[in-house]
Amino acid sequence: MSPDEKDLHRTERGAAGAGEYAGVGLQFGGAILFFLFLGNWLDGKLGTRPWLLLLGVFVGFGAGFLWMYRRLVVIPRERGRRR
Repeated sequence: MSPDEKDLHRTERGAAGAGEYAGVGLQFGGAILFFLFLGNWLDGKLGTRPWLLLLGVFVGFGAGFLWMYRRLVVIPRERGRRR
C-alpha cells in the first residue's frame, strides 16, 4: 500500500469514527427523550403527574448511558481481544 493510500484509508476511518461518536450522542439524547415522552404520556393516562415523567427521564438516562458505555468501551475492548 502506498503512503497516499494509507493516508486516504486513515482519513476515511477517522471520518467514520467521528460519525459513529456523533451517532452515539444522538442516540443517548434520543433514549432520554423517548422515555421522557413515554412517562409524560403515562402520567396523562394514569393521573400521576409528574412521577412517571421523572421516572422516564431517569430510566432513559440509565438505558442511554449503559448503551453508550457498551458501544464506546466494551465493544472496542472485545474487538481488541480478537486481533
